[in-house]
Amino acid sequence: MPELPQPDNAATALAMGRALHALTALFPALGEGSHELHINAERTDGTEMNADLYVTVEPGTSRVEHSADEYVQFFVLLTFALENSTVHDAVLVATTTDAGIRTCGWEVRAGRLHPMDTAELHQTVTSLPADDAAPVVVCHAPVLHRPHGTAKDHS
Repeated sequence: MPELPQPDNAATALAMGRALHALTALFPALGEGSHELHINAERTDGTEMNADLYVTVEPGTSRVEHSADEYVQFFVLLTFALENSTVHDAVLVATTTDAGIRTCGWEVRAGRLHPMDTAELHQTVTSLPADDAAPVVVCHAPVLHRPHGTAKDHS
């Protein structure tokens, strides 16, 4: 099996900053409620990887409902998806359970999370086995804006 490329420390640090910003922007963008975040990534060697994170957003606070190890696993996978040298295909899907089930998704392109096409996400969601009788509503994912002061970050 071919060895994965080793990103340099500067590229990894930059990707960590983008991952932290993505999560910081994502939690309030999803709004109040309980959310399941699922990231699926395919490494350049063909290995599929995924991680889940459960988050509750309440007025003025967000609470991650996983152990530190599970959070780190999610964060590391997101970081390397955004770094883009060891992962060539990655998507992040958020599912919110309230009066029904709402889902939206982002794909990683050029080191950033971009809202997925809702038709593509709908096809993916409806092909999965349903866990409960509630209908799934596919929504447009909010745009996660870049933080101020990142004009020199062109990656």
